[in-house]
Amino acid sequence: MLYVDALAAASPAAVPDPAMPDHPPVPVSDAPRWRDVVPTPALVLDRDALDHNIALMAVACREAGVALRPHAKTHKCSRIAARQIAAGACGIACATLDEAEVMVAAGLPGVLITSPLVGAGKPERLARLAARAPDLLVVADHPDAVAALDRAAAAAGVRLGVLVDADIGHHRTGVAGPAEAVALARAIAARPALRFAGVQGYAGHIQHIGNVDARRSAAAAAAGQLAAVVTALTAAGLRPAIVTGAGTGTHRFDAAGPFTELQAGSYTVMDAEYGAVDYAAGEPWPFRPALAVAVTVVSANVPGQVTTDGGTKAFALNGPLPRIADGPLAGAAYAFRGDEHGCVTLPTGAAAPSPGTVLTCTVPHCDPTIAHYDAVHVVHGDRLVDVWAIDARGRRAAAGLAPHMLR
Repeated sequence: MLYVDALAAASPAAVPDPAMPDHPPVPVSDAPRWRDVVPTPALVLDRDALDHNIALMAVACREAGVALRPHAKTHKCSRIAARQIAAGACGIACATLDEAEVMVAAGLPGVLITSPLVGAGKPERLARLAARAPDLLVVADHPDAVAALDRAAAAAGVRLGVLVDADIGHHRTGVAGPAEAVALARAIAARPALRFAGVQGYAGHIQHIGNVDARRSAAAAAAGQLAAVVTALTAAGLRPAIVTGAGTGTHRFDAAGPFTELQAGSYTVMDAEYGAVDYAAGEPWPFRPALAVAVTVVSANVPGQVTTDGGTKAFALNGPLPRIADGPLAGAAYAFRGDEHGCVTLPTGAAAPSPGTVLTCTVPHCDPTIAHYDAVHVVHGDRLVDVWAIDARGRRAAAGLAPHMLR
């Protein structure tokens, strides 16, 4: 039975959490209506849409014969990551050491840190984490970083898996080309406390190309660069066991190779940025918008508009402006009126909602919007069925700093 079929077969009166088998069913009929109890601004997550998206990507990867190591930088929530593992993901990708520590603490396998780990105390923290999670992986793109990882791993008595990070056009991190990849892989393999685990190539610069043909062409070019790296490594006797990368925008193309696994992340919740991207000619995205920001109307005295409690602190600012997601004002324009307030321009002829009315808004860019919040309110229909901590957000202070430094 497919994952989505299993969910559909659940009793509507008690929907279990498939990622947490010991988690008791939520009596949906007794759960409060979320608009009555959730203080705004707040993140609201449609659990049915989330599970649909998780299942769909899992099935797509299985059918394509590639593994899925979804990126937790999108949701930063170990409960969502657990659902992805339950659906068949081989592990979890993390952008930061902080995220990785949370995922390991939650007992999740196959954690891969996808950014080079450089900076005060980080290699040592990573080595301590590897002592708790022997399957922990990290990427590197410079010999000095490799040397630092080796020293930290040796001191902790662990052997750390390291992937070569290859630049395939994003020009953010990664070695420049095949020759540099081979040299760095040899440096990793020569270190006694490290093992060469594979190669990563992420084309973040093409994920939001709107036209599907242009995006397909760019993905093919990036995949060609990565294939050249894989070929060079293989010829040097360093055939990579893992070839990882890809994203939501290119997952359909990248599944054809040379990737052995995909790191898509935004598919779990989707956002307005991906809403502006063509999935395929004449086809809508199969992934459903699962996330919204709920705001409350706090004033309706100005003709043609209402003011809400959702300002620039409630949304990411590096994406399209939010819009009202549903209800009588669906599609209405949203604007910011300061840190704590937003403004909704009413469609022609629309009645102004009264103060106290809760509105749901599209999410401009999911990753940084989620990072504004400590928790997400999980809903089933109009009922609040759970609250999940966004436990991997933020940054942690280093252990051992003097108390006066933390004031």
